Amino acid sequence: MACFIVERGLSKSGMANLVCTAKASYKKSAGSLLLTDTELLWTQDGKGSPSVRVPYSEAASLFCSKDGAAQVRLKLGLLNDDSGHNFTFTAPQPLAYAERDRFKKELTAIISRNRATPRPVSNPPTPRNLPLPSRAPSVSSDLRSTPVIPGNDPASDFRLRKKVLIANPELGQLHRDLVMTAQITEAEFWDGREHLLLAEAASEAQKKGKPGQLVDPRPETVDGGEIKIRITPQLVHDIFDEYPVVAKAYSENVPSNLTEEGFWKRYFQSKLFNAHRASIRSSAAQHVVKDDPIFDKYLEKEDDELEPRRQRNDTVDPFVDLAATQEDHDTTGNEKDITMQPGRQKGALPLIRKFNEHSERLLNSALYSKTSTSGDGPAAKRRRLDTFDDVYTQIEIDDLRDPEASTGIVLEMQDHQRYFEGRMSNGSAADAAAKDLDMPAVIREAKGNVEGWERNLMQLKQERKPGDAALLAMTQNVAARLDIRSRKNDIPDGLFRQMTTCQTAANEFLRQFWSAMYPPPMELQTVVVATPAQRATKAAKMIGYIAKTHEKVDALVKIAQQHGIDQSRVETALKPVLNAVDQAVAFHQRKMATTRP
Repeated sequence: MACFIVERGLSKSGMANLVCTAKASYKKSAGSLLLTDTELLWTQDGKGSPSVRVPYSEAASLFCSKDGAAQVRLKLGLLNDDSGHNFTFTAPQPLAYAERDRFKKELTAIISRNRATPRPVSNPPTPRNLPLPSRAPSVSSDLRSTPVIPGNDPASDFRLRKKVLIANPELGQLHRDLVMTAQITEAEFWDGREHLLLAEAASEAQKKGKPGQLVDPRPETVDGGEIKIRITPQLVHDIFDEYPVVAKAYSENVPSNLTEEGFWKRYFQSKLFNAHRASIRSSAAQHVVKDDPIFDKYLEKEDDELEPRRQRNDTVDPFVDLAATQEDHDTTGNEKDITMQPGRQKGALPLIRKFNEHSERLLNSALYSKTSTSGDGPAAKRRRLDTFDDVYTQIEIDDLRDPEASTGIVLEMQDHQRYFEGRMSNGSAADAAAKDLDMPAVIREAKGNVEGWERNLMQLKQERKPGDAALLAMTQNVAARLDIRSRKNDIPDGLFRQMTTCQTAANEFLRQFWSAMYPPPMELQTVVVATPAQRATKAAKMIGYIAKTHEKVDALVKIAQQHGIDQSRVETALKPVLNAVDQAVAFHQRKMATTRP
């Protein structure tokens, strides 16, 4: 059902005015999604009353799936519930995108109105006076909710964040120092780090293909000189998949003629196993292996002729066909070399062809070959393999196509009219100046400037002293770095750890401050951004923490003096952070001075 606008008026049932509607599933149940002028409703097919009701006042955040995703999804976060509600539009994709965009537009306006009147919040207490909470707060009413990967449940979101923190020990330590002590919220910590969560989610969603190693069980020598081969269910599956003749022998002889244990014991001692070994030495071993009346009948003649036993009759892809342009080079190029034929070492031919067949099976399993009738796998890959009408679709990579450009950063201007009037006046002045130009005179001047350029170039001489000075400065810099690295670090571990914590915490507060002052471009997954009032509140909160950095550094200097460490080493190490802190504080003071009435 297409998304449409209904004229204002009461519906037949006497409910509120209907804004838009669409077919959508919720928790894998089909139904209808409706947006009225007071609330969002979802009703399961076959039921009369709505199962989901969300008043306008409870809408807090909105997330959407990327364009080009397999499913068109929309997630609505609530004020007191980060998990919210996930809806999947079930119409065909072109129509589903139109319906989703309609809901996205309406809900974005609703959430923006809700955020325009934020609830009052108390000033954040001083960190040193805060008790350690059992867990960090994850929701802040005046800021964006914790980033959630669209389509995932809250448990999966928490697991993704945990995996990212475990994989990055420094980030995990920063999380414990700032979030677990309630200096910043969970949402503030992950703000700007959504790409880490998305990368982890993409890594988990990536389907692993078939391993490229050729199945070749290696015997192990155990105590007493006995040789063993460990047989696992995965090894059995790989052997059957790689060598169908073994699967055939198994089905025909187990359990009628052999037990499963006896089957594998005789197989690994047979000529059939040595024929399947990925080594030329296996062919030599066949002469010393005893005959086996069961497995020997499954042996095949060695594929060591000039022409392979298995001929390729498939249509060759024109992008990998080496003979595709042979007719264009009949009079040029190298002569055919009849000595360039396989088979000089006849025992290598079966091994080469075995590797080629194994590689072909790997590609077919990854690209869903034509012989596959399951219909699984990406539709784009099946389409490219099933048709050659447009050969260029085979080299078109979807990941290199940007489905939607970034919306950029919203420009906040105090005097729009003055800006555009200034541009109009500048444009008219530039047009008048262009009309006054004497083009023949300009061309003559340009020709005069380039005359004799060869003579001028030959007369150019570069002074040697600046070059020597630059080289000497670089050499001294490298020597100083090497000298510092060669020195023994005599700073105690405890003090060094406190210095590191102070630096990382200050950097995080600076990142939060500048992201509030200059927000990054809005990502495609996040529809709603913080309002200017919310960003100002966040910036004031962060600048309060940043201003205390000098006190923390002074405390570290005193600790260094107590340990007999030169205080200049601590001051030099933390000087870049202090410079950044001073710049942020000065910027905030100038900003506040300009905004005061």
